[in-house]
Amino acid sequence: MTTPTLIVTRPRQQCAAWLAKLSALGVPAVALPLIEILPARDPAPVVAAWAALGAAHLAVFVSPNAVEQFFAHAAGRPWPTGTLAACVGPGSAQSLAEHGVPDALIVQPAVGAASLDSEHLWEQLAPRRDWQGARVLLLRGDGGREWLADRLAAAGATVEPVTVYHRSRPAFDAAAQALLAAAQAEPARYAWLFSSAEAVGHLDGVPLSRQRAIATHPRIAEAAEAAGFAPVVLARPAPEAVTQALKRL
Repeated sequence: MTTPTLIVTRPRQQCAAWLAKLSALGVPAVALPLIEILPARDPAPVVAAWAALGAAHLAVFVSPNAVEQFFAHAAGRPWPTGTLAACVGPGSAQSLAEHGVPDALIVQPAVGAASLDSEHLWEQLAPRRDWQGARVLLLRGDGGREWLADRLAAAGATVEPVTVYHRSRPAFDAAAQALLAAAQAEPARYAWLFSSAEAVGHLDGVPLSRQRAIATHPRIAEAAEAAGFAPVVLARPAPEAVTQALKRL
């Protein structure tokens, strides 16, 4: 059976690395970014967060984009030795390490966790310290899920959200429109990879039917199913896991 071409919908900044890893695994893949990542409209709070980083006990990065956009304002400053850096996925952890954050300070869900999400990250953070009076920076896009911030606040921490980037709906160029047309015409040749429910929503109005998908979290799978994708299978957000998930479509 011919392996379908995987349509990678991650933001443009992560697509190239994903395509290279999938290619090395023998999976044909193409990029169709469904979320555009742009710098924060106001960089002043990001600069201020860097200036105060040494006084923070924890900085939470919601995605690799948060890592990249935050470190764009580092101005050569090293990561402070007393500040933990938390994230939910291996891509964010790798990016933090590449930017010089020591492995011992990076906190992420345990290997083998059922899902890579805030709930499983909190399982690792909760026992790390008494969070009463701790200062936490939440580095994110414009808006987002509040679950982890609520848990930290309930434990007594002061949580300071900092918008380090903003998200935008993509404008499909001629190549993207051609790919959408091909997927519409020959759905059996393609499968979609979704790492964001918001990305699924950005296909609203696109006439797609008989499309298969891989989702990296149950909430994303629910959004894909509601949009009409079927079947939808779950996979951890790693190229090797996605490659195995393709066999279940």
